[in-house]
Amino acid sequence: MEFLFYYGLFIAKIVTVAIVVIVVVAIVASLTGKNKSHTKGRIETTNLNDQYKDMFETIRATVLSPEEVKNEFKEEQKRLKAESKSNKKALKAGDKLPTKKRLFVLDFDGDIKASDVEKLKHCVSAVLHVATAQDEILLKLESGGGMVHSYGLASSQLDRIRSKGIPLTVSVDKVAASGGYMMACVADKIIAAPFSIIGSIGVVAQLPNFHKLLKKHDVDFEMYTAGEYKRTLTMFGENTDKGREKFLEDLDKTHVLFKDFVSSHRASVNISEVATGEVWYGSQAKEIGLIDELSTSDAYITDHLDSCDVIAVDYVIKKNMMERFGSSVSVGVDQLAVKWISRLFQSHPKA
Repeated sequence: MEFLFYYGLFIAKIVTVAIVVIVVVAIVASLTGKNKSHTKGRIETTNLNDQYKDMFETIRATVLSPEEVKNEFKEEQKRLKAESKSNKKALKAGDKLPTKKRLFVLDFDGDIKASDVEKLKHCVSAVLHVATAQDEILLKLESGGGMVHSYGLASSQLDRIRSKGIPLTVSVDKVAASGGYMMACVADKIIAAPFSIIGSIGVVAQLPNFHKLLKKHDVDFEMYTAGEYKRTLTMFGENTDKGREKFLEDLDKTHVLFKDFVSSHRASVNISEVATGEVWYGSQAKEIGLIDELSTSDAYITDHLDSCDVIAVDYVIKKNMMERFGSSVSVGVDQLAVKWISRLFQSHPKA
């Protein structure tokens, strides 16, 4: 027990020092950031054809003999030379060169506030500037949902793609539920891994109420509103049946909007069957029409490497030195905490 006490004290000291460092960094970053414009970012692109080609060549160089590698290289050079010769001949004849389809790959990792919508809107704007109807956009989507208005905005960003007539595919490797599925259903095609989580077409709201606790300790809570339903439920006051009824009515209205939204984008879905708030695994979701194909984003991308120029598009926020230092400290503290907690449980396992 004495060992555990000193061990815990040691951990507490480390955490305290780390917190102090983070607070100091945050204060300095705040002060240096005053009177400056908002942090700006930039669009970054990655040619996935080249990236995967390097991976494949590394594997081939390992498993094939030097002679086989040499022969493959010669064949590739012949192909490129013949292609170049054909293109020059076409240009000389005044013909247009055939344009290769482009597959633009975007990412959306959603939290409860759909914070990635800021990055998404910049990526969509950039791609729409150059994409044509023969191209395609693939969105790798992961989200368990969150705030209605935030995911409504994220869905509207995807609607911009549809309105331009550019094919949109959404890929779900892990989860697209609630607001996540609100986004996914906008796509022309939804693909999902067999054990991904799909659905949750419903609305939920919950809040604690401390009225009885405050009353027990003779603490009064007063709230004044103008408008009968300015506040229906409260955390500290006494809630009424009328307030609860109005709150539920508002939830039902939101659910109706959600169902109508899904129906407008996936007319083949039996909305009364799927809009129960339930979730399904990918293979089950395909059977009831919530998705179109069973596949992973990696499989979809590699299947298009030969026929498309595959380009990953990302929006990267520029951070100043203090922000980068603060992020590094935060990550370091998280890793240190996980490391020591893991060691503690390994040293003293519980039944």
